[in-house]
Amino acid sequence: MLISKTVLSGLALGASFVGVSAQQNSTHWPLHDNGLTDTVEWDHYSFLINGQRHFVFSGEFHYWRIPVPELWRDLLEKIKAAGFTAFSIYNHWGYHSPKPGVLDFENGAHNFTSIMTLAKEIGLYMIIRPGPYVNAEANAGGLPLWATTGAYGKLRDNDPRYLEALTPYWANISKIIAPHLITNGGNVILYQIENEYAEQWLDEETHEPNTSGQEYMQYLEDVARENGIDAPLIHNLPNMNGHSWSKDLSNATGNVDVIGVDSYPTCWTCNVSECASTNGEYIPYKTLIYYDYFKELSPTQPSFMPEFQGGSYNPWGGPQGGCPDDLGPDFANLFYRNLISQRVSAISLYMLYGGTNWGWHASTDVATSYDYSSPISENRKLIEKYYETKVLTQFTKIAQDLSKVDRLGNSTKYSSNPAVSVSELRNPDTGAAFYVTQHEYTPSGTVEKFTVKVNTSEGALTIPQYGSQITLNGHQSKIIVTDFKFGSKTLLYSTAEVLTYAVIDGKEVLALWVPTGESGEFTVKGVNTAKFADKGRTANIEIHPGANNVTVSFMQRSGMSLVELGDGTRIALLDRSAAHVFWSTPLNNDPAEAGNNTVLVHGPYLVRSAKLEGCDLKLTGDIQNSTEVSIFAPKSVCSVNWNGKKTSVKSAKGGVITTTLGGDTKFELPTISGWKSADSLPEIAKDYSATSKAWVVATKTNSSNPTPPAPNNPVLYVDENDIHVGNHIYRATFPSTDEPPTDVYLNITGGAHSATQSG
Repeated sequence: MLISKTVLSGLALGASFVGVSAQQNSTHWPLHDNGLTDTVEWDHYSFLINGQRHFVFSGEFHYWRIPVPELWRDLLEKIKAAGFTAFSIYNHWGYHSPKPGVLDFENGAHNFTSIMTLAKEIGLYMIIRPGPYVNAEANAGGLPLWATTGAYGKLRDNDPRYLEALTPYWANISKIIAPHLITNGGNVILYQIENEYAEQWLDEETHEPNTSGQEYMQYLEDVARENGIDAPLIHNLPNMNGHSWSKDLSNATGNVDVIGVDSYPTCWTCNVSECASTNGEYIPYKTLIYYDYFKELSPTQPSFMPEFQGGSYNPWGGPQGGCPDDLGPDFANLFYRNLISQRVSAISLYMLYGGTNWGWHASTDVATSYDYSSPISENRKLIEKYYETKVLTQFTKIAQDLSKVDRLGNSTKYSSNPAVSVSELRNPDTGAAFYVTQHEYTPSGTVEKFTVKVNTSEGALTIPQYGSQITLNGHQSKIIVTDFKFGSKTLLYSTAEVLTYAVIDGKEVLALWVPTGESGEFTVKGVNTAKFADKGRTANIEIHPGANNVTVSFMQRSGMSLVELGDGTRIALLDRSAAHVFWSTPLNNDPAEAGNNTVLVHGPYLVRSAKLEGCDLKLTGDIQNSTEVSIFAPKSVCSVNWNGKKTSVKSAKGGVITTTLGGDTKFELPTISGWKSADSLPEIAKDYSATSKAWVVATKTNSSNPTPPAPNNPVLYVDENDIHVGNHIYRATFPSTDEPPTDVYLNITGGAHSATQSG
């Protein structure tokens, strides 16, 4: 529903903004809500939650791929620690409904309610995607296998038999989720209808309606609303295919509130040949163009990726741990910044944690592991890709001006090096700008050095002004900011990437980073002096005072250095490895907390939470061995507890606490003996006798399947014999004749097979 509010894009920025920038966009973009609540709103730029704009950075996990509720907290704390503002889950109809008339939302991991309560407790927004079809490399895409016999008509359609079958699941799961919506005090902000279902039109050009598809989508939306879902409804179109369900294109039946796009530019499987028909020839690190598609599909809605590639699934026989070669840290660095360069303001990574395929829920194209080359590995270990993603998600969380930007340019003209392309994004209200730099040909892995022409509140500049040029080392991208607000201070520009900031005791602490051995330069307005604030210098710096600003040029070695400005502002300079273990940990559970009520911790493998009780700072987290830790915290802190144990503070100078956590961790594995084994396939033994009551005699001759067996043959479809999961064994005997049979013909649908002759 269109509400009578408008957001003015294109406020005048003053005559000082000249040079390479195009004129600001002067479009009046409407502000939308769904007519039921304005708690979650949206426009051309981004989502607004309780009136505040958000850059939504989310990642997916599936509770049915880690069916141990006690482990869900661990995952959510790791997601929160990295700076994500949200996470996403698929529900699984088949997991909750093993047979007709049975629904299980109560036992063990089938009760997913604790995920929603944990989201509120920990401080993460939540996107729920209940299907009823989800794909997810799940058997039948998450539909219960009992529904695939043909007895329930055409699936994913308005066939009354199918709608009758899905309604108990759909109505009940909506009722379960409703109390946890943000409108009811929970943290669920978006609710997805169906999945990758671009079926609104029989002919997209003429908008000839696909009535059955439209009525199916509308039915799902109506039942969700009837059962308490008043959050915005979303949908995800696959791979920029189709133009369905967008209110910007039509007022047709079945439209959702916000439409999004799924994309896997490298490939959704380690077998990249499977994606050639969608993505074209596979070229590592080749990015795709989404900007034009979003302008066409959803111009008054945020550019939204409900699924963007977080990895790829591992097919049978694939490498252990997935296919990280082209999906590792460089992929995260380049592709996620590339989305930002195209004005995408809501991203959910599929997968952030993949997990394990339990209980025969996987489709036949994947094996037991669903590691997915994800940032959090199957065993829940944090890999380098997690940390490389973290340095961006920490930035997008505190870069509030990034949630409202126009793209004013995208070319090599900004750069002194024609091999480097730059996209200029500018906030029309504040003038803050974000220059996203990458190789003009993104598959290029060359090392390129360059300067950039930028427009600032103090005029057009070529940066860096004093130091060494900016470096793009291989498959990487950098975001250069101008007029960037951190607390009450402003970065006029920085060629080092912003990691995060906090305001502590009324003074700003800003963290900047560059790869090890590279140079950076930054200018802070409103102060004109600076000095080194620590003895263990890991950077070479030059200080250039100005009339009302100070510029610092530096070359960063391994580790962290601290620069203090004349007004007490502190700048932490980090190399990549130091940035990976530099944590911005809020003291509350507000998903939107950015810069205030925060402590900064450098050193540990993981910092899960922080709480200030009186003068006692209580931290929880993980370390791998003895770790030197620096903590930026209020000067009032008198002691530090790590996982409930008081630590010995070495120094607490100037609000920076230093301490050593733990010692080297040693594990002694127990001796395991008394192994027992059993034959997993006794049925192939020559002396096997088929007397077990588990055998089902195939006497059925009539099938509801659209593809019935040949006449006079028994129905061998397992689902029609009330067997829905697992490996299936068929046993047949042949009559004794003078000429015994010499061949067996097998026609297999939906799986693979092997055969043996016994007797």
